[in-house]
Amino acid sequence: MMEFTLEDLKKFNGKNGTPAYVACDGKVYDVSASFLWKDGEHQVTHQAGKDLSDEISKAPHGVELLEKFPIVGILKR
Repeated sequence: MMEFTLEDLKKFNGKNGTPAYVACDGKVYDVSASFLWKDGEHQVTHQAGKDLSDEISKAPHGVELLEKFPIVGILKR
C-alpha cells in the first residue's frame, strides 16, 4: 500500500486533472469518481489533497461515507 506524507497528499488536490485524494484517520481515499468532489472541492467547505480527520468530526456525516471510496494508501505522520 502506498504511503503519503502531507506534502505528497497536497499533489492530489483534484485540480488540473489530478486525482482527488483525501485522508481521514490515517487512510487515504480516492474520491475522484464522486460528482460531490468535482475539481477537488466538496460543498465549498472541504478540499482534496488534505487530511480531513478533524473536519470530518464536525461534518454532518461521519467517516462511513469516505469508506465507500477506494483506499489508495496510508498517511504517514
